[in-house]
Amino acid sequence: MKPLDPRLLRHARAARGVLLVGAALGLVRTLAILVWCWCLAQALTIAVLPVLGGAGGAAGRIPEGASGPGELPGLIGLALVAVCVRSAASWGMETVAARGSVRVKAQLRAAALDALDARSPQPDGASADDRRSDAELTTVLGRGLDALDGYFSGYLPQLILTAVATPLLVAAVLLADPVSGVTVLIVFPVIPVFMLLIGLATQAVQDRQWTQLEHLSASFLDAVSGLATLKIFGREGRQSARIARETEEYRTRTVRVLRVTFLSGFVLDLAGTFSIALVAVTVGTRLVNGEFPLGLGLFVLLLLPEVFVPIRQVGAAFHASVEGLAASSRVFEIIDGPSGSSGAAAPPADREGVAGLRLDAVTVARGGRPVAGPVSFAVDRGEFIALAGPSGSGKSTLIAAALGFVRPETGAIEVGGGIAWCGQRPGLLQGSIAENVALGEGEPDPALVRRALQAAGLRDVDPGRALGASGAGLSGGQAQRVAVARCLYRAWSRDARVLLLDEPSSALDAANEAVVCAALRREAEAGRAVLVASHRPAVLAAADRVVRIAPRVVGSRA
Repeated sequence: MKPLDPRLLRHARAARGVLLVGAALGLVRTLAILVWCWCLAQALTIAVLPVLGGAGGAAGRIPEGASGPGELPGLIGLALVAVCVRSAASWGMETVAARGSVRVKAQLRAAALDALDARSPQPDGASADDRRSDAELTTVLGRGLDALDGYFSGYLPQLILTAVATPLLVAAVLLADPVSGVTVLIVFPVIPVFMLLIGLATQAVQDRQWTQLEHLSASFLDAVSGLATLKIFGREGRQSARIARETEEYRTRTVRVLRVTFLSGFVLDLAGTFSIALVAVTVGTRLVNGEFPLGLGLFVLLLLPEVFVPIRQVGAAFHASVEGLAASSRVFEIIDGPSGSSGAAAPPADREGVAGLRLDAVTVARGGRPVAGPVSFAVDRGEFIALAGPSGSGKSTLIAAALGFVRPETGAIEVGGGIAWCGQRPGLLQGSIAENVALGEGEPDPALVRRALQAAGLRDVDPGRALGASGAGLSGGQAQRVAVARCLYRAWSRDARVLLLDEPSSALDAANEAVVCAALRREAEAGRAVLVASHRPAVLAAADRVVRIAPRVVGSRA
């Protein structure tokens, strides 16, 4: 887990502005600290020296060279101005970080959603390159990105201060007192070493906690989605107990994260205190022996805590923001894709010389394991071809490869003309039936919508009928025929020469199935290449030819 992931600057431009403005304000704050420490040290020297016996009253004391009491009001006034500037710069850094957090979260969410959209869902609803569930994606893009507020409001300002202020303050100590400066350089690396060791432990427990949260979200969503079925079979009690166990596990992991956080804060404070004490003892010893000017010694003593404060606070703030960092790393995986590229598989290129669809020794693999193929066949224009085979043989996967949703491991796919397709799931949205049929069209053609509905056997359905979420208001068979009508509408409006349909009649009775098969037959006779994956005997009987896919044996290699 990096303190500042470079991908954050690449995918969220607002983060660059936060760093630049924050660095400038951090520089102003550091200069104000130097002025404040110097003015306060000189003011105390002017006030205390007369009590100690004058500038040279003590035996062996190095003359201070301090100005007279007349400059005391000016020093105090300048110190107050420095305090105000420091406070204003600190407020400015927090404000810039908070506003930047809102913009960064919006940009990361937009980039992640664009990446998911560009990756296009497969016909089974899963992402082509991303096997995360909807609950996991919602958790990451919702609560996960919201956790970045702690990162930007607490951790990032302290990180900027550490990078800007610490070198300047250490240099100031070196110029004021080389002995103290060298001591600081020796003891200072102890704190980053402790931070690194504690950070590794924190990353491990935080990753386990975040994984458990994603698992809990997915389990809860699955239970809610299948609640009706669970109630029917009387199994809701077991699911409730399972979610309770996972909730307890998440609570336990959260407590472990808090335990590591508190222990790390104690260790960092202890290391910082010992480091400051070591330098302060050397300065104090030389002051007592009269080997060091009082004003310079006070300046070093006032400056020492400021040297160690940023690195200590950045360690404490890191643990408060580690949840956001863990979530952001998952967001970057979504944006960049599992293979490091942001985007989906490129669709097969249209070939002018190809009449229809051709698959040549195509093999599709997932996770390094072949799941479909090798398969070779062609669907010429004017043909109605059925793709048959047992469940799991790879029919839907081959259609997804032809659509460009997945990349073939081997072989080549060629398409002549555009593609119109219909997946296993209707994929209907809230809106009118006409809007669902002409999905993606700015201004649907009413006559073409009516024609597509009639061809799919929905002659009596009103195109203006409003549907609820996920197409609520239609039966399963009606929803499937609306999806077929959408495929036909796209083929006619875009002059698509290839039609791909995956189980278009699985929810239809024999009469409506015959209507769909007749519509597909007419499209083939009109010069289109029609490929239908189906188990239904009526569809296989209506096809000109049946391409059968043999099931893959587990553990076999292509």
